[in-house]
Amino acid sequence: MKRPLAYIAGTGHAVPKQVVTNADIAAMGVDTNDQWIIERTGIRQRHIAKHGETLASLSAEASRQAMARAGVQAGEIDVIILGTATPDHLLPSTAVEIQTLLGCTRAAAFDVAAACSGWLYAAIVGESLIASGSADTVLVIGAEMLSTIVDWTDRNTCILFADGAGATVLRRSRDRTAAKGVLSSFMRSDGALTELLWRPAGGAAEPFSPEVFEQKRQYVRMAGREVFKHAVRSMAEATDRALDAAKITAADVDLLIPHQANVRIIEATAKHAGISMDKVFVNVDRFGNTSAASIPIALNDAVEQGRVREGTTVLFAAFGAGFTWGSLVARF
Repeated sequence: MKRPLAYIAGTGHAVPKQVVTNADIAAMGVDTNDQWIIERTGIRQRHIAKHGETLASLSAEASRQAMARAGVQAGEIDVIILGTATPDHLLPSTAVEIQTLLGCTRAAAFDVAAACSGWLYAAIVGESLIASGSADTVLVIGAEMLSTIVDWTDRNTCILFADGAGATVLRRSRDRTAAKGVLSSFMRSDGALTELLWRPAGGAAEPFSPEVFEQKRQYVRMAGREVFKHAVRSMAEATDRALDAAKITAADVDLLIPHQANVRIIEATAKHAGISMDKVFVNVDRFGNTSAASIPIALNDAVEQGRVREGTTVLFAAFGAGFTWGSLVARF
């Protein structure tokens, strides 16, 4: 097991005030109902942003919580990394807007686009910056406004996706003998599968146009069965690789915090890893699939529930559009 170079010093999360239940979605005229959604996804409700709630504002709220818990002031943040697929603006990055809201005037700030794996990718980049000596304290955020890119008449997607932000503070490990920190990480991608989960239009290749809006090509499209199959396979690989690199087994894991895509993928991932569901953290029922925000939201939720505390070993795993997937083991 490698000596940890960085550790998670603080966590926080923020979600929109508006709660949308399965019954609310059915009332919109979508061909679905509460039982249908719960059986297939495990989701009962999700938070959806209203006017005035932005990706930057939610991220800043989550970040302030994480910084307070870590005992870190704005001037101590060296780098801000935001994992997101739904930035407030295409230019500049939303991370620089968060920097301004937080008053982190000396920090570098940038976004990472890895869809649902966004927080994991950002955390791995943040740890690498600490390992290289480029930073001592990194604010890592996962945040999404998926409600803005969902077709609310498409039951394949609108029942799943939601809004929210989660934040973590990574700090350099000063104690050479300390056991807590990031023990291993792993990430991969496969662009050949892009069109199974993507937004066909709205970028430079196919800008917004009347035709795009008419065909609803600005919204997320997903081949659900194929995505499920690849998600389970990829997250299984990710858990194996992270455990191997950390030189631990499933028996050493106190808690698995997977991407909260749907409960079936979570159960399949846990089964492959050999981790019983009583050691798996699930909150997809309350928050839905918040993509890059799901793991840091779940982590902070677990901290607040007392399921992550000093000495807890946590395995994180995610899979997202791209396709991207990854994992990380950390001891708190």
